[in-house]
Amino acid sequence: MNHTIASQIIYEDNHLLIINKKAGQLVQGDKTGDESLLDLIKNHIKKRDQKPGNVFLGLVHRIDRPTSGLVIYAKTSKALTRLTQMVKNREIQKTYWAVVSKNEIPASGRLVHYLQKNEKTNKATVFIKPTDNAKESVLNYQILKQLDNFQLLEIDLETGRHHQIRAQLSKIGVPIKGDLKYGAARSNPDGGIHLHARKLQFVHPVTKESIEIIAPVPQNDSVWLACERIAQGE
Repeated sequence: MNHTIASQIIYEDNHLLIINKKAGQLVQGDKTGDESLLDLIKNHIKKRDQKPGNVFLGLVHRIDRPTSGLVIYAKTSKALTRLTQMVKNREIQKTYWAVVSKNEIPASGRLVHYLQKNEKTNKATVFIKPTDNAKESVLNYQILKQLDNFQLLEIDLETGRHHQIRAQLSKIGVPIKGDLKYGAARSNPDGGIHLHARKLQFVHPVTKESIEIIAPVPQNDSVWLACERIAQGE
C-alpha cells in the first residue's frame, strides 16, 4: 500500500506534502475505522526516512471520501498553523472539475445559496434565501466541454462548505455523475463520484514561493480521461 502512496504524492518538501487522493480514500480516520491517508502517509514517511519516533503530519483541509484529487498535509506544526489560517482567510485557491448531467445551464455563472448541514443524514440542504443556521455558499463555474451524455464543469470555490459543490450543482439541475446522494441517476462502479480537486494555488507558508499544483484525473476512468484529453486540446 505504501508503494501506492508514494505514487500518489504530487508535491513534497520539508514543510508540506500534497497528495492526489483516489475516490474512496479517507483523508483522516472516521467512525468507519477504515485506514486513512493520514495514517498511510505517516507510515510511508516513517519507513522511507527511517524515522525512529512518531511522524508529525497534520491535515490542512478535507475533501469528501467519494471525491478524488488534491489534499494538503503539513509536515511541521509551523506549516500546519499557517496553512490552517490561510484556509480560513481563503488564501488557497481551489479549482475542481465536475462531470455533470446534461441539462441546459448558462455557459458560466456564480452560484449563491445557503447550505444547512443535516448531521443525521450527512447531507446538505440548499436554500435560495438566508435561513436559520444555513451558511452562505458561493462558487463560480464554467462549462469546459460538452460530452456525449455529460458536460465538464470547472469550478472555483469562494467558500468551503460541507458538500457544497455537490449540493449546489444538484440544486440547479446538474447533479454530479455517480452522486446518488444528490440526485444522480446511477452510481459509479467504484462508488466514487465524478468530482475531482484539480488545482491548488497558494503562497508557500514558509518559503513564500508561489505554488500551483495540477492533479491528473483518475487514470482508470474513460470519462475522466476524455475530459483530460479535451482540456489538453486533443
